[in-house]
Amino acid sequence: MQSRVSVFSADERVALLTLAKAIMPAGVGVAAADERSVERAEQFLALASPMVARGYRALLAGFRASARLRHLRGLARMSTEETLALAEAWRSGDFARRTAFRLLTMPLKAAHYDQRALYEVAGAKYGVLSVAPGRDETPRYMTERVTTATDLGPAGAAESVECDVVVIGTGAGGAVIGKELAEAGLAVVFVEEGKYFRRSEFSGHPLEMQRKLYRDMGATISVGNISIPIPIGRAVGGTTLVNSGTCYRAPARIFAEWQRHFGLQISADVMAPYYERVEEILGVGVGEARHIGGVGRVIARGCDALGYRHAPLRRNAPGCDGQGVCCFGCPTDAKRSTNVSYMPLGLKAGAHLFTGFAADKILVEGGRAVGIEAHGAGRTLTVRARRVVVAGGSLMTPVLLEKNKLASGSGQLGRNLSIHPAVGALAFYDELIDAQSAIPQGYAIEEFHEDGMLFEGAFTPPDVAAATLPLIGPAVVELIEKYRHVAAFGLMIEDTSRGRVRVGPGGKPLITYWINDHDVARLKRGIEILSRVYFAGGARKVLPNVHGFDAFESVAEVETFRRAKLSARDFDVSAYHPLGTARMGTDPRHSVVGADLQVHDVPGLYVVDGSVIPSSPAVNPMLTIMALASRAAEGLASSLS
Repeated sequence: MQSRVSVFSADERVALLTLAKAIMPAGVGVAAADERSVERAEQFLALASPMVARGYRALLAGFRASARLRHLRGLARMSTEETLALAEAWRSGDFARRTAFRLLTMPLKAAHYDQRALYEVAGAKYGVLSVAPGRDETPRYMTERVTTATDLGPAGAAESVECDVVVIGTGAGGAVIGKELAEAGLAVVFVEEGKYFRRSEFSGHPLEMQRKLYRDMGATISVGNISIPIPIGRAVGGTTLVNSGTCYRAPARIFAEWQRHFGLQISADVMAPYYERVEEILGVGVGEARHIGGVGRVIARGCDALGYRHAPLRRNAPGCDGQGVCCFGCPTDAKRSTNVSYMPLGLKAGAHLFTGFAADKILVEGGRAVGIEAHGAGRTLTVRARRVVVAGGSLMTPVLLEKNKLASGSGQLGRNLSIHPAVGALAFYDELIDAQSAIPQGYAIEEFHEDGMLFEGAFTPPDVAAATLPLIGPAVVELIEKYRHVAAFGLMIEDTSRGRVRVGPGGKPLITYWINDHDVARLKRGIEILSRVYFAGGARKVLPNVHGFDAFESVAEVETFRRAKLSARDFDVSAYHPLGTARMGTDPRHSVVGADLQVHDVPGLYVVDGSVIPSSPAVNPMLTIMALASRAAEGLASSLS
């Protein structure tokens, strides 16, 4: 156990312990929360920003004040029954109290259930399976062509380099265009804020990997009529490192829409060879049936009974062995995220990578982009280049451009944010599902894709499920004890709602997004459809994760849900595909970049990431971002020849 960190006072620790014991009781083989649970939560919060810790203490103060008002005594003097009743009142209360309670209890539940003994009760492996010896061998390109910030020398050191193209970011857009340009014989420099992790560093423990691989430990959130987590990666590989590896091509109708509304002569046929090139490098295909597992089995059974189309998902993970930790770094390198696919190819072709540097200044001379300035660990890196590629993703790219007062001519920078809002539901079966030993997102219901809904697997480790679901008391214990019998599935919608990204406090992205009634109706219909599929496949009980509907135990209860009037605040929404904040189009008055992905009003400056996608692509966007980057590389290389 690490030494105690000081986030809470002694009184606050006692109050948290009282709450933790009430909401996480003992079960058959499941230990109740104790002092160690609070200590682990405190250690996690100590690694967050001081603002997060202050906010958490404010939530705790509010809950303690509620206890005093209700019982005329402090939380520490209340019985377990009284504390659980107060917790239930907050859990099922109005939107503000529900939200506050979720934020208050998530670190506690995650910390408590992140234990080997509790994983064993859930029938899950704690961490990852061992892999073949030699996995830590360092290839030559890693020692010769990767420079960390501290490699530059002592604090205050500065380095200047020159190249043909500097690429900011190493995710789906940056890694692809940089690799293609390096292979075309151009001098390419990558600049990445995060670290280049090796697979031996991927422990499979969600809390640990959340700290290492995600920006702000996964706490990137939009605000609007509800708050929506939008976790993004911060490492070499970007968000490809922590996504589920799903590989869809955008439907032909999406490209036709881009032609009509944005003047883009980019059809499905035009994009086909670029998709093919990316798919070959990524080894895209379906997973083995044995690794798709019980979730695919019961979903297929339910869909067959209802007459719905369904199929295994295509993924960038040849050789996947179903360890189930795709979102926390693949421990076998089976998932071909850009850190193990495009980046090695780019480095072998002669590109150079600087890690630990945040690019904060784009150099412009005579109205033309000519390089960047980046900082990391007290060191300064200046890169002079003939072309500058910004590939920080839809949340970070508009922030960088806004800070530099660039790409603002159309007034569209940071606007038009789409996110594919997602919801999910769990189901209990009498049969063994054992989803924790399978591909988390390996199967899909495709019947309703043209209706703007795409259903995909969404399984998580038991501690993540316990933390994110609004379950407390016996209900959360049941989840852990019956985890081998639980199936999880989610759905995302082709959103018509839009949001915005601006520079916020501390220079971080300020994300606003409002879900409209049309999209709320789609979310509701999706939960109804998924619940019916579950029951048709033999489910005993469904947890829809919707306020006012803790569980469905029959199709009749699903029908009651269908007739209910619900708002956005009744749904637990998350999102994983931020797009559109520097959208492409042929008209500089209504778009930020052209079809070649060059910024309309800044020659030499390109944006190559999800922010250029002008509308919801209706599918997981990684493959489309990569194909667009491959296409853009051809034009950029030609301009430099």
